[in-house]
Amino acid sequence: MIPFVSRTLSSSTTINKCIRMHSTTTTKTTEWTKTANLRSMFGKYVDKTSVYSWNSIIADFARSGDSLQALYAFSSMRKLSLHPNRSTFPCTIKSCSSLYDLCAGKQIHQQAFVFGYGSDIFVASALIDMYSKCGYLNDARKLFDEIPERNVVSWTSMISGYVQNERAREAVFLFKEFLLVDETDYDEIVGVGVGVDSVLLGCVISACARVCVKSVTECVHGLAVKKGFEGCLAVGNTLMDAYAKCGEISVSRKVFDGMEETDVCSWNSLIAVYAQNGLSVEAFSLFSDMVKRGEVRYNAVTLSAVLLACAHSGALQIGKCIHDQVVKMELEDNLVVGTSIVDMYCKCGRVEMARKAFDRLKRKNVKSWTVMVAGYGMHGHGKEAMKVFYEMIRCGIKPNYITFVSVLAACSHAGLLKEGWHWFNKMKCEFDVEPGIEHYSCMVDLLGRAGYLKEAYGLIQEMKVKPDFIVWGSLLGACRIHKNVELGEISARKLFKLDPSNCGYYVLLSNIYADAGRWDDVERMRILMKNHGLLKTPGYSIVEHKGRVHVFLVGDKEHPQHEKIYEYLDELNVKLQEVGYMPNVTSVLYDVDVEEKGMVLRVHSEKLAVAFGIMNSVPGSVIQIIKNLRICGDCHFAIKLISKIVNREIVIRDSKRFHHFKDGLCSCGDYW
Repeated sequence: MIPFVSRTLSSSTTINKCIRMHSTTTTKTTEWTKTANLRSMFGKYVDKTSVYSWNSIIADFARSGDSLQALYAFSSMRKLSLHPNRSTFPCTIKSCSSLYDLCAGKQIHQQAFVFGYGSDIFVASALIDMYSKCGYLNDARKLFDEIPERNVVSWTSMISGYVQNERAREAVFLFKEFLLVDETDYDEIVGVGVGVDSVLLGCVISACARVCVKSVTECVHGLAVKKGFEGCLAVGNTLMDAYAKCGEISVSRKVFDGMEETDVCSWNSLIAVYAQNGLSVEAFSLFSDMVKRGEVRYNAVTLSAVLLACAHSGALQIGKCIHDQVVKMELEDNLVVGTSIVDMYCKCGRVEMARKAFDRLKRKNVKSWTVMVAGYGMHGHGKEAMKVFYEMIRCGIKPNYITFVSVLAACSHAGLLKEGWHWFNKMKCEFDVEPGIEHYSCMVDLLGRAGYLKEAYGLIQEMKVKPDFIVWGSLLGACRIHKNVELGEISARKLFKLDPSNCGYYVLLSNIYADAGRWDDVERMRILMKNHGLLKTPGYSIVEHKGRVHVFLVGDKEHPQHEKIYEYLDELNVKLQEVGYMPNVTSVLYDVDVEEKGMVLRVHSEKLAVAFGIMNSVPGSVIQIIKNLRICGDCHFAIKLISKIVNREIVIRDSKRFHHFKDGLCSCGDYW
């Protein structure tokens, strides 16, 4: 029984109506084209009155992706009063699935029921897939539960439906049920079970990737090995993704290396995994291997993943090379690739080049606009970011959750308090975007940077969602800037509970205590960190020079040029003192004399990187540096002066934003 489908036989009129809903025009030309297509198809077959000929036509259209023509052929067949058989319905239903057309799908379901094929295993499986793709998962499950004898196709359709509708846990539970049923059937029916195939395993592993539980993924992986599917291409590709989502990137690589056969999806998946997890060197190396082997030709997806790696690492020269390749392959009009280019230039410190790439995009979606807003924001160009945002709205593009995060972050970096408040209050009522943790974090940061610490604390107390470590971290950072010990302690206590393994909060509170001269509390924080086994994240700075990446740590003496670098720094220090530079010793936590603190500041990683960059580049060129932590106040002041002394532009990307130093000034306006 199919209780939710009418038993009254419908004519082809309703199906024709559904077809017209998808058609862009109803002119005679379109109708002639449909008829001509059918005539050309009939040239291949003998009997126009044979349902088997019509089945072949419907199948050909469905397989070639011409779903509208498949439905039109089914409607034409019914007009001839031909009765469809069990082979007619699967391809017809598949066409409804491709169009996400629930109306036509229900009509086909109705006719399948009337002609006695409603419970047919292949028809039911196609219907389950159709209802799932149209978002009617409950109807799909009703159908699934009513199938008398299920096969691997029906189980796969239902499990896939759960995955497609973001109900991955239910997909995993259903697979467990399948294994129990399969084992029972195997014991009872002459050693024959439903059987696992590679398609079913691929669906289940996709569910594992969404559940992100390593033990579950390992169990399914073990089953794949047991059943002999470990070397299967589809299974291997999904396994790589599942392990990566569980944080097991090294296991993803082992899966890749153990695959008997790889395709472009295999390479793209692993390159993307490396890029998304900040392992840019590994991503570049794998891409290089892909090109050298020449077994698989890279495509737009590959280049987008490599561009992401460039964006994360700030590898501008490599990014430019990839951009050149994009132009050669005529992929600039590809929306995904084009957006990746914009993002790469933004994160590599070239926002002007990003804007040029953005303006060249013939089509722009919400992600393209959001990337450009975020790009201007991270460079401190708040007004330009807002101009892009307003233009986006004028073009009829509806901003989403991430867009408003970018807008509020841009306001925060530029100190646009009024505009930030305006859009924070308007995002829900005008664009139906509910403020989330990230939006509150941006507003707390915006208020805190502007000195409104009490207002920021009040906003946290009024939040509709529970504040997390991001929100409290924003307030603690603001307390560090404005030296507010009381609210700093409140924020830190919250953070110690929410994220106890992060030593950064202890360091920030220590900085606040150091600014207040409370050295006993500084020592107490140091002891707490030691007792909890926490170590301060080592700061490092990166410079790209002639295709090689040079990494500097504080007080670094491992670099081949370290002696020359320190000699040059001594020369620079003399010139700095001549223009009035005095070390900002509050950046150093230790309760030692001023001279010793000054020595510590002199060997910070960003100063070493700046010295190396100046020494090894031609006069007038821009020096680009990436730092993993927030730049300290002393280095910020010193590098402003250095940019004027050596007449060079120095661009530093720290953990918060970009700083463009030129002529003794910084693009952030000392507001960071």
